[in-house]
Amino acid sequence: MNVNLSELPENLPAPVDDGAAAHLEGMPLPNLAFASTDGLNVRLDTLSGRFVIYIYPMTGRPGVPLPGGWDGIPGARGCTSQACGFRDHHAELKALNTGVFGLSTQTTDYQREARNRLHLPFELLSDSSLQLRDALRLPTFAVAGMELYKRLTLIAEDGRIRKVFYPVFPPDRNAGDVLAWLQSRA
Repeated sequence: MNVNLSELPENLPAPVDDGAAAHLEGMPLPNLAFASTDGLNVRLDTLSGRFVIYIYPMTGRPGVPLPGGWDGIPGARGCTSQACGFRDHHAELKALNTGVFGLSTQTTDYQREARNRLHLPFELLSDSSLQLRDALRLPTFAVAGMELYKRLTLIAEDGRIRKVFYPVFPPDRNAGDVLAWLQSRA
Protein backbone atom coordinates (compact mmCIF):
# COMPACT_ATOMS: atom_id res chain seq x y z
CA MET A 1 0.00 0.00 0.00
CA ASN A 2 1.36 3.39 -0.99
CA VAL A 3 0.71 5.99 1.70
CA ASN A 4 0.80 9.71 0.97
CA LEU A 5 2.88 10.94 3.91
CA SER A 6 2.00 14.58 3.24
CA GLU A 7 -1.73 14.08 3.74
CA LEU A 8 -3.38 13.31 7.05
CA PRO A 9 -6.06 10.62 6.98
CA GLU A 10 -9.51 11.57 8.21
CA ASN A 11 -10.53 10.60 11.72
CA LEU A 12 -7.04 10.52 13.21
CA PRO A 13 -7.31 10.12 16.98
CA ALA A 14 -6.37 13.32 18.77
CA PRO A 15 -3.84 13.08 21.59
CA VAL A 16 -4.95 14.25 25.03
CA ASP A 17 -3.01 16.53 27.33
CA ASP A 18 -1.71 14.07 29.89
CA GLY A 19 0.28 16.77 31.71
CA ALA A 20 3.60 15.24 30.61
CA ALA A 21 4.93 18.61 29.37
CA ALA A 22 3.47 20.89 32.05
CA HIS A 23 6.83 21.24 33.81
CA LEU A 24 8.81 22.50 30.79
CA GLU A 25 8.04 26.22 30.53
CA GLY A 26 10.82 28.23 32.16
CA MET A 27 13.33 25.37 32.18
CA PRO A 28 16.81 25.93 30.73
CA LEU A 29 17.79 23.87 27.71
CA PRO A 30 20.29 21.21 28.78
CA ASN A 31 23.98 21.11 27.95
CA LEU A 32 23.58 18.48 25.24
CA ALA A 33 24.89 18.32 21.69
CA PHE A 34 22.96 16.69 18.86
CA ALA A 35 24.15 15.63 15.42
CA SER A 36 22.62 17.80 12.73
CA THR A 37 21.77 17.01 9.13
CA ASP A 38 24.44 19.52 8.02
CA GLY A 39 27.15 17.38 9.66
CA LEU A 40 27.68 19.67 12.64
CA ASN A 41 26.73 19.27 16.28
CA VAL A 42 24.22 21.67 17.84
CA ARG A 43 24.35 22.44 21.55
CA LEU A 44 20.94 23.58 22.70
CA ASP A 45 22.13 25.45 25.79
CA THR A 46 24.34 27.73 23.69
CA LEU A 47 21.65 28.81 21.23
CA SER A 48 21.29 32.57 21.41
CA GLY A 49 18.14 34.27 20.25
CA ARG A 50 14.83 32.54 19.66
CA PHE A 51 14.36 29.05 18.27
CA VAL A 52 11.47 26.72 17.60
CA ILE A 53 12.38 23.11 18.34
CA TYR A 54 9.65 20.83 17.12
CA ILE A 55 10.02 17.32 18.47
CA TYR A 56 8.35 14.56 16.48
CA PRO A 57 8.07 10.76 16.52
CA MET A 58 9.48 9.85 13.10
CA THR A 59 9.17 10.77 9.46
CA GLY A 60 8.03 8.09 7.07
CA ARG A 61 9.71 7.30 3.78
CA PRO A 62 7.91 6.75 0.51
CA GLY A 63 7.56 3.04 -0.19
CA VAL A 64 8.44 2.01 3.37
CA PRO A 65 5.49 0.87 5.50
CA LEU A 66 4.76 2.76 8.69
CA PRO A 67 4.73 0.71 11.91
CA GLY A 68 1.60 -1.42 12.32
CA GLY A 69 -1.29 0.55 13.82
CA TRP A 70 0.53 3.89 13.32
CA ASP A 71 -2.59 5.84 12.34
CA GLY A 72 -4.38 4.59 15.47
CA ILE A 73 -1.76 5.97 17.88
CA PRO A 74 -2.94 9.43 19.02
CA GLY A 75 -0.48 12.03 17.77
CA ALA A 76 1.80 9.67 15.86
CA ARG A 77 0.83 10.46 12.26
CA GLY A 78 1.73 13.79 10.68
CA CYS A 79 5.48 14.29 10.96
CA THR A 80 5.87 15.03 7.26
CA SER A 81 3.01 17.54 7.19
CA GLN A 82 4.34 19.19 10.36
CA ALA A 83 7.82 19.54 8.85
CA CYS A 84 6.34 20.94 5.63
CA GLY A 85 4.39 23.49 7.67
CA PHE A 86 7.60 24.78 9.23
CA ARG A 87 9.18 24.79 5.77
CA ASP A 88 6.28 26.78 4.33
CA HIS A 89 6.35 29.33 7.20
CA HIS A 90 10.14 29.49 7.42
CA ALA A 91 10.48 32.95 5.85
CA GLU A 92 7.86 34.38 8.23
CA LEU A 93 9.60 32.82 11.22
CA LYS A 94 12.95 34.12 10.03
CA ALA A 95 11.43 37.62 9.70
CA LEU A 96 10.53 37.32 13.40
CA ASN A 97 14.18 36.43 14.18
CA THR A 98 13.23 32.85 14.98
CA GLY A 99 15.27 29.82 13.93
CA VAL A 100 13.88 26.31 13.54
CA PHE A 101 15.11 22.82 14.34
CA GLY A 102 13.29 19.51 14.12
CA LEU A 103 14.35 16.75 16.52
CA SER A 104 13.59 13.02 16.56
CA THR A 105 15.18 9.73 17.54
CA GLN A 106 15.96 8.87 13.92
CA THR A 107 19.55 8.70 12.72
CA THR A 108 21.14 11.67 11.00
CA ASP A 109 21.32 9.78 7.70
CA TYR A 110 17.60 8.98 7.88
CA GLN A 111 16.82 12.61 8.72
CA ARG A 112 19.08 13.91 5.94
CA GLU A 113 17.05 11.97 3.37
CA ALA A 114 13.84 13.53 4.74
CA ARG A 115 15.34 17.03 4.85
CA ASN A 116 16.48 16.75 1.24
CA ARG A 117 13.29 15.11 -0.05
CA LEU A 118 11.06 17.68 1.69
CA HIS A 119 13.34 20.64 0.81
CA LEU A 120 13.54 21.77 4.43
CA PRO A 121 15.46 25.06 4.85
CA PHE A 122 16.48 24.15 8.42
CA GLU A 123 18.35 21.32 10.09
CA LEU A 124 17.03 18.21 11.80
CA LEU A 125 18.69 16.98 14.99
CA SER A 126 19.17 13.32 15.91
CA ASP A 127 18.58 12.18 19.48
CA SER A 128 18.80 8.44 18.91
CA SER A 129 19.81 7.82 22.53
CA LEU A 130 16.91 9.86 23.99
CA GLN A 131 19.20 12.25 25.87
CA LEU A 132 16.65 15.06 25.75
CA ARG A 133 13.99 12.75 27.17
CA ASP A 134 16.20 12.07 30.16
CA ALA A 135 17.32 15.68 30.66
CA LEU A 136 13.86 17.29 30.35
CA ARG A 137 11.60 14.34 31.23
CA LEU A 138 9.95 14.43 27.80
CA PRO A 139 7.03 12.14 26.98
CA THR A 140 7.57 9.14 24.70
CA PHE A 141 5.66 6.12 23.45
CA ALA A 142 6.65 2.66 22.26
CA VAL A 143 5.75 1.04 18.94
CA ALA A 144 7.33 -1.77 16.90
CA GLY A 145 10.22 -2.09 19.36
CA MET A 146 11.08 1.62 19.15
CA GLU A 147 10.77 4.33 21.78
CA LEU A 148 9.73 7.56 20.06
CA TYR A 149 8.99 11.08 21.21
CA LYS A 150 5.44 12.26 21.57
CA ARG A 151 4.96 15.32 19.42
CA LEU A 152 5.61 18.65 21.15
CA THR A 153 7.03 22.01 20.16
CA LEU A 154 9.25 24.23 22.26
CA ILE A 155 9.95 27.90 21.77
CA ALA A 156 13.26 28.73 23.41
CA GLU A 157 14.78 32.16 23.94
CA ASP A 158 18.46 32.42 24.86
CA GLY A 159 18.60 28.84 26.07
CA ARG A 160 15.39 28.82 28.13
CA ILE A 161 12.02 27.28 27.23
CA ARG A 162 9.44 30.08 26.99
CA LYS A 163 6.47 28.28 25.44
CA VAL A 164 5.40 24.66 24.97
CA PHE A 165 2.81 23.39 22.51
CA TYR A 166 1.57 20.01 23.78
CA PRO A 167 -0.20 18.05 22.63
CA VAL A 168 0.24 19.16 19.03
CA PHE A 169 -2.84 18.42 16.95
CA PRO A 170 -3.41 18.53 14.12
CA PRO A 171 0.29 18.50 13.27
CA ASP A 172 -0.13 20.24 9.92
CA ARG A 173 -1.31 23.39 11.75
CA ASN A 174 1.51 23.48 14.31
CA ALA A 175 3.72 25.92 12.40
CA GLY A 176 0.79 28.30 11.90
CA ASP A 177 -0.07 28.09 15.61
CA VAL A 178 3.55 28.84 16.54
CA LEU A 179 3.66 31.75 14.11
CA ALA A 180 0.42 33.18 15.50
CA TRP A 181 1.78 32.96 19.06
CA LEU A 182 5.02 34.70 18.06
CA GLN A 183 3.14 37.43 16.16
CA SER A 184 0.90 38.07 19.19
CA ARG A 185 4.04 38.82 21.21
CA ALA A 186 5.72 41.01 18.56
